[in-house]
Amino acid sequence: MTVKSETNNVAPRMSGAELKKDLVVRARSLGFDSCRVADCAIPPHAGEFRNWLREGAAGEMSYLERGEEKRCDPQKVLAGARSVIVLALNYWQGEHPKAQGNEATGRIARYAWGDDYHELIKAKLDKIDNFLRRFGGIQKCYVDTGPILERDHAAQAGVGWHGKSTMLIDTRLGTWFFLGEILTTLELPLDSAQHDRCGSCQRCVTACPTGAITAPHCLDARRCISYLTIELKGAIPLGLRPLIGNRIFGCDDCLDACPWNRFAQASRETAFFARKATTGMLLRDYLKLGEAEFRALFRNSPIKRIKRRGFLRNVCVALGNVGGLADLPALRQAASDPDGLIAEHAAWAIERIQERCDMKVSKVC
Repeated sequence: MTVKSETNNVAPRMSGAELKKDLVVRARSLGFDSCRVADCAIPPHAGEFRNWLREGAAGEMSYLERGEEKRCDPQKVLAGARSVIVLALNYWQGEHPKAQGNEATGRIARYAWGDDYHELIKAKLDKIDNFLRRFGGIQKCYVDTGPILERDHAAQAGVGWHGKSTMLIDTRLGTWFFLGEILTTLELPLDSAQHDRCGSCQRCVTACPTGAITAPHCLDARRCISYLTIELKGAIPLGLRPLIGNRIFGCDDCLDACPWNRFAQASRETAFFARKATTGMLLRDYLKLGEAEFRALFRNSPIKRIKRRGFLRNVCVALGNVGGLADLPALRQAASDPDGLIAEHAAWAIERIQERCDMKVSKVC
């Protein structure tokens, strides 16, 4: 990440309030659904974040610990920063398409149905950055990649409030939005935080298939399906595999359960529209993908991040949970894959399907 320095083409002076008003209009014109400002101070949950790391709840996400000091003090990210501009972009695309027939299909988290949001949002942030440079601002822009506690800043800015699932919730957008942040040396008027409107509801907590939400506002990433299918690089623990069901990239269950999502409206951003590769393929067809085919199918998709080995590992687990006899030939082929991670999970899936079929036979007999 590079720091954008001040240019000589400085715009006429205007008050912070006028600049912010222009900023919000500009953000809206770029497609953002919310643009709000928080103070660039130590995040309210910095202490809880440190404790969470010490407890090992981050699993193998070592990058969180490497960036611990910066995440807990934005001045270590950009010295002299006065404001954090938080932007939200809706990605809701409606309900998951229903599978046709009885063939086994997988579920992919909605955020990954279309193009990779990182590059799309970063390009929009760069335009705002260039605008702010005209007023003497120095900025750093992040899209879920920088060492900052983005949800804390977003909650402080009033983009949403902390739900019990640890996800942000907004009365208009529900839970279906991406965040982008711009740290700036410009001082802008601050926005107010939203009130917590969860009340006694705990639907997100009870909806989690693996019990990863151990208590309201407490998440053990090591049990989270999004962690297991995306962040975890090695074998998925045997005890958790059956709980993953047919999820092959991420999980939306705690989001789907939130009552505030009844107000969600479809995103205007066409780049997030679903591809056939993410909502219309049979699980066993994914197992035919070689390296080149995988890269081509998921070009400019968030799924490319976990590479073929991670994705096919997930597909094998899903087939072990929901597959049938028709899926065994593809799994047997995967069981001989040169990548041992894929082969082991394929062998596990074959055993699971055969056990289910044997149980059905014994019940008939």
